[in-house]
Amino acid sequence: MTDQPPLNTENFWSRTAEDLFTQLSCTKDGLSSGEAADRLKKYGLNLVKERNRSSVLLLFLRQFKSPITIMLIITAVLSAFLGDVSDMMIILVIVLSSSYLSFWQEKGADKAVRELLRLVQLRFSVIRDGCKQEVPFELAVPGDIVALSAGDIIPADCLLLDSNELFVDEATFTGETFPVGKRKGSVALDAPLMNRVNTLFMGSSVVSGKARALVIHTGVNTEFGKIANSLQTTSPETDFEKGIRRFGYLLMELTLLLVLSIFAINVLLHKPALDSFLFSLALAVGLTPQLLPAIVSINLSTGASRMAAQKVVVKRLSSIENLGSMNVLCSDKTGTLTEGRVVLKETLDAKGNGSQKVAQYAWINAALQQGFHNVIDDAITTTLAGDGKQYKLIGEVPYDFIRKRLSVQVLDDEGSLMVTKGAFKNVLDCCNSVETADGIVSINKFAAELRQRFEMLSAGGVRILGIAYRRFSASFVAKKEDEIEMVFLGFVTFFDPLKSDIVEVLKKMNASGVSLKIITGDNAFVSARVAADIGFKSVALLTGMELREISDAALLHRVRRVDVFAEMEPNQKERVIRALKKTGCVVGYMGDGINDASALHAADVGISVDSAADVAKQAADIVLMERDLGVLLNGIIEGRKTFANTMKYIFIATSANFGNMFSMAGASLFLPFLPLLPKQILLTNLLTDFPETAIARDNVDRQSIKHPQRWNLSFIRRFMIVFGLLSSVFDYLTFAVLIFLLHASEKEFQSGWFTESVVSAVMVLLIVRTRRSF
Repeated sequence: MTDQPPLNTENFWSRTAEDLFTQLSCTKDGLSSGEAADRLKKYGLNLVKERNRSSVLLLFLRQFKSPITIMLIITAVLSAFLGDVSDMMIILVIVLSSSYLSFWQEKGADKAVRELLRLVQLRFSVIRDGCKQEVPFELAVPGDIVALSAGDIIPADCLLLDSNELFVDEATFTGETFPVGKRKGSVALDAPLMNRVNTLFMGSSVVSGKARALVIHTGVNTEFGKIANSLQTTSPETDFEKGIRRFGYLLMELTLLLVLSIFAINVLLHKPALDSFLFSLALAVGLTPQLLPAIVSINLSTGASRMAAQKVVVKRLSSIENLGSMNVLCSDKTGTLTEGRVVLKETLDAKGNGSQKVAQYAWINAALQQGFHNVIDDAITTTLAGDGKQYKLIGEVPYDFIRKRLSVQVLDDEGSLMVTKGAFKNVLDCCNSVETADGIVSINKFAAELRQRFEMLSAGGVRILGIAYRRFSASFVAKKEDEIEMVFLGFVTFFDPLKSDIVEVLKKMNASGVSLKIITGDNAFVSARVAADIGFKSVALLTGMELREISDAALLHRVRRVDVFAEMEPNQKERVIRALKKTGCVVGYMGDGINDASALHAADVGISVDSAADVAKQAADIVLMERDLGVLLNGIIEGRKTFANTMKYIFIATSANFGNMFSMAGASLFLPFLPLLPKQILLTNLLTDFPETAIARDNVDRQSIKHPQRWNLSFIRRFMIVFGLLSSVFDYLTFAVLIFLLHASEKEFQSGWFTESVVSAVMVLLIVRTRRSF
C-alpha cells in the first residue's frame, strides 16, 4: 500500500462536508468506477497491513530459522575449510532437501487457506456510477460514499453525511460496551476520539439505524490501522497451540541435555572433536521434532480443505482443534433448529380476534422501514397486501436491541401516523391505551388480560409481536423519545417450523459427546416449547431477568444444568458462554446476528453462517455455507480427524525420537567409534520425515472421532518414556546382533544400524497410526 498524498484531511471531524468534498475532489453522489480504480492505484488497497510480496521467499527462509539448522550449515562450511568437501555437500543437500520439503507443504497449506477465506470475504455498500454496489472491503478509497445499516462493519474512517438513529459499537477504540449514538455535524478540533460523534471508525460496527458517510482515510492511515501497526496483535492461543508449544519445549530440553552430555563424553573418550561435534549437532536435528510446525500446518490446512468440502469454511486454522474438542454447543433456535422460514400466522386485535387493521398497520411498518431487513418483515410483506402509494414515509426510528421495537412514521389521509412493531412487552411499555371494538380505553383495564393472552399464544409455540400506533400533526417528525402514550392495537403471530431432520441430527450430536444449549432472545414460552419439540425431556430454563439477579458464582453452579437461556440480551449471552468455559467445557457458539458478536468472540469456537451480518462473520472462527447443524456435525467430525492425525505425528515423534536418543547415548559410551555418521543421522531424519507428511490425509479409527478429543500432555509424556525405552530395547538387540553375531566393523555397524533405523521408523509409523491391525 502506498502512503496517501498530503491532502488537507487531518482533523476532518472539525471540517464541513463541503470542504472535504472539495479536498477529495468528489461529490455526495459518489465516484465513478474509473475514478475509484485510479484512486485505488494512488492510495493502495484498504488493508491495515501491507501484503508481503516476498512472502514465498520469506516462507522458504523461515525453514532455516532453527538455531540447530543454522549451526549445521556453519559446521558444514567449516568442514569444507578443513578439506572434507564431500561431507559438506552431503550435509547441505540433506538440510536443503528437508527444508524444501517443509516449505513445499507449508506453501500448499497457506494457498489452500487463502482460497477458503475468499469464500467469506466481507463486502460493503458503496455509491458508484450513481447506484448502490457491493464491493470487497479492500477496494474502499477516499471519496467513496458508503451506505450503512444495522449489522454492517464500517470499512474505513468516515465523516457522517446523514443518519437516522445511528448507534455504533466502538468498544475496540473506547472500551465502552454500550453503543455510541452518531450524528452529522462538526465537533471541536481537539475533541478526543470518544467524543467525535460525527466520525465513523474502520472496524467498528453498526448496531442499529442507517447512515451515509464519506470515506476519508483508508488502510494504515485509519485509526484502526495505526493501532494495528503500533501493536503486535495476535489471537489468543488455543489449548492445542499451548500443548504443542509445551511439548516442543519438553523435547528440546531433553534433547539439549543429552546432546551436550554425549558430546562431552565422546571428547573425554578421545574421539575426534569435530566428528563428535558434528555427531551431536546431527543428533539434535534428528531427535528434535523439526517437522512438527509443518506437520501441524499441513494437518490443519488439509482438515480445512476437507471441511470446506463439507461446506464448513475455517477462518482460523487453530480453531479446528477446538471444534473437535467441543463438548457444548450453544445456539439460537431460529434457522438452526427451525427452518428459519418465518411464516405469518395471524393478525389479532387486543381481544384475540382476527383484525384487518392490525394487518394493514403491520404491513405499513414492515414494507416502508428502510433499516435492517429481516425474515419477519419479509413474512409480513409477502403474506399481506398493501399499497405503498397511499403512504408517504416521513420518519423512522430504527430497531435496536435495547428498545426491541421499530417505528415508522407516514402521511396518510388522516395526517401523520407512527406505527410501532416489536417485542410484545416492549411495545406494551410505551402504550397508555388500547383499541377495542368499543373504542380506545385506558391500558390499565386490559394490561393483565393482554399479558395472559400473550402467554397463552406463546405456549402454543408461536412468536408474537405487538403493534401500536400514535397520531401526530402533519408537520411533526417523531423521534425515539416520542414512542410514548401510544395506542396498543393488537398482535401479529408467526411460526417457524422445525427442520425435518433436526431431532435425528441432535441425537447424533449427543451420541458424539456434544450437548446443545439454546441461547435466544425470544420469550421463554416459545423457547421452552421448541426445546420440548426437539427432544428435551424436562426443560430447565433460565430467563434474562432471572440471570440479572444471579451472581457469577451461583451461575457457575447452575449453568451446566440449564438447557434453555431465553430472553437473553447480547451481554448476557457472553456471560453464559464465559461461565460454561469456566466449568471446563469447550464451548462453541453459533450465531448470525449483530447481537451475537460478543458471544462469538467469547466462545472457544465462534460459528456463523455465510448469510450472517458482517459483524458476526468477522467475529466467527468458522463459517457454515449452509445453516444446518448436520453440516456443523460433519465439521466436528473432520475437526476430530485433524486432531487425531496431528496426535499420530506427536506419538511417532516421541516414541521414535526419544528411543533413538537413549540408544545413541548408550551406544556412544561403549563403542570405540560413532554409532552413526552425522550425515547418516541427517539422512535418516529426511527419509523418515518424508512418509510422515502423508499422515494429514490418513484414515482415522472410529473410536478416535466418537467423542471430543483433548490435549493430554501427561499421557504423551508417559507414552514417550514407555514406548521410547521399549524402542531402545530393540535397538540394543540390533547392536548385539551386529557386534556379537556378525562381528561387524565400524562401516558395517553404521550401515546396518542406519538401515534398521529407517525400516523401524516406518514400522513405528504403521503401528502408531491405528490401534487396530495395521
